[in-house]
Amino acid sequence: MAVEPVSPGVERPAKPDEAPGCPQAAELALLQQWHGLHSGVRRLTDDLLADVEERQGLAPSSFQALMFLVTAPGQAAPMNQLSAALGFSTAGTTKVVDRLAEAGLVERRPSDADRRVVYTALTEAGAKSVREASGVLVRALRSRVLEPLGEDRFRAIAEAIATLDPGAADGPC
Repeated sequence: MAVEPVSPGVERPAKPDEAPGCPQAAELALLQQWHGLHSGVRRLTDDLLADVEERQGLAPSSFQALMFLVTAPGQAAPMNQLSAALGFSTAGTTKVVDRLAEAGLVERRPSDADRRVVYTALTEAGAKSVREASGVLVRALRSRVLEPLGEDRFRAIAEAIATLDPGAADGPC
């Protein structure tokens, strides 16, 4: 009888109707649920950010950078923190900041404590832009998420998922 690993060091006999290496029905159902959750949230996020871009002219990466900065202490952050928050390389973050600086939405400031560190800071125009874009996002969330799910169900989902993020307790506000 064929044997396949279940987890490291543990094996279970393969059933005659199962191909070796295929997940069991319960495992397959779990994987399908995860895929549905992951791809659904990704598509929804892409659609929401597309709404912001269409109505405010802010590319998703620019909006995400502005959202991070508006919640940062003093509405400014070192480039390495912005890179980490966006999940971009240093070069990718530099391109986003360059575009935002050219549009007058951010400015670069040297650190008082360490001249090797450069901060990206919101300008007044950047703060106004992110406020307006946030309004677009809130309206889209209400129509695409809150209306179909209801506030209680959405809150429950958001709270449940937030427990999976160890940094979630350190919210921005």
